[in-house]
Amino acid sequence: MRGILFAVLGGACITLQGVANSRISQDIGTWQTATITQLTGFVVSFLLMIFIWDGKWQRFKKVKPLYLTGGSLGAIIIFSNVTAIQRIGVTLTISALLIAQLSITILIENKGWFGTAKQKMRLPQFIGIGMMITGVVILGF
Repeated sequence: MRGILFAVLGGACITLQGVANSRISQDIGTWQTATITQLTGFVVSFLLMIFIWDGKWQRFKKVKPLYLTGGSLGAIIIFSNVTAIQRIGVTLTISALLIAQLSITILIENKGWFGTAKQKMRLPQFIGIGMMITGVVILGF
């Protein structure tokens, strides 16, 4: 149950961040917005890490170098979301974002990438993605 609550919280924050970033970028530019967003995210994360110190920082060397690049994707995520929201609106952007996330997730689990357990994609997954794509097309009209 806590996992669902955190997923809902994360989804709400992605949407709120996208809208706020879109508004900020109108005043200062998209890459400047991405920079500020990444910087404030770093500061908040760093402060939380200090206050909730659990000593796991020492295990940093065990992380594969490829995975350490994950944070850099944030700049692309912010730029893409801001640009999409400005061009197609919040609803279509978030809908397309969810479809992309689910599609990539299914691919990752299907292939067992990044150490995930392999999951076979079955007809219900194809139907679900198809229904979501249909919904986005309908929203676009």
